[in-house]
Amino acid sequence: MGARDFQTIMYQQEDGIATIMLNRPSAFNAFTAEMNKEIIQALKVASKDDDVRCIVFTGNGKAFCVGEDLGGVDEHTNHATFLRERYHPMMKAIKNVPKPIVAAVNGTAAGAGMSLALAADFRLVQPRTKFVSAFMNIGLLPDSGFMYVLPRLIGYAKALEIAVLGKPISGEEAVKLGLATEMIDVDDWEEKVHTFATTMAGLPTKAFSLIKRYMMDGMHLPFDEALEQEAQAQRIAGMSDDHQEGLQAFKEKRSPNFTGN
Repeated sequence: MGARDFQTIMYQQEDGIATIMLNRPSAFNAFTAEMNKEIIQALKVASKDDDVRCIVFTGNGKAFCVGEDLGGVDEHTNHATFLRERYHPMMKAIKNVPKPIVAAVNGTAAGAGMSLALAADFRLVQPRTKFVSAFMNIGLLPDSGFMYVLPRLIGYAKALEIAVLGKPISGEEAVKLGLATEMIDVDDWEEKVHTFATTMAGLPTKAFSLIKRYMMDGMHLPFDEALEQEAQAQRIAGMSDDHQEGLQAFKEKRSPNFTGN
């Protein structure tokens, strides 16, 4: 078990799972510059820790994250610089983490908070969960990777509807759309999130990292290039200890014990 000192998040590592909890409950976990920085720091810690096999994002209190704290935004804000300095580094850090990332969306995920959930590899939701684009309400377009990821997850037409109309998406609807992996009752939340994360932590990490690296990016590649990337990735996975363990376990008719090597 391990914990680190942060001001706007809580970081906990246990049982191969690193939990990054956004920790501004009185502000519904709205982003600040410090939170952006601390999330990047926490991701670096989790990425370098060989004992961490899965990362979970969640929020403290009633919300997951309602996006940027607008108290720091005014008519003088240069939004391009704002994104390049604050949000793009965070989203790139998430994308570059080779380990499974789970967003345990315990409440409202709005604006850049929804973008954070979209950036994860898997999304777990509650009945009270709400995804809200929110950007159009203040005359802005969805950012922080939102417009790249969402149509790749659920298709262009529905993604455009969500982005423009801003209608909240419930946890139940998110599952039906393919936006979320599973809906979990509040009473079972902590147990089932932990079970799901434990399952992810037990995966052959090398193979997962290659799938994560190539699947979404492969959606814009010509078929021949995608096949070549596939072959290169399979060569790397084929040289891993986990592949050998998987083969041996199959022959011995037992469950594999993957180590991430």
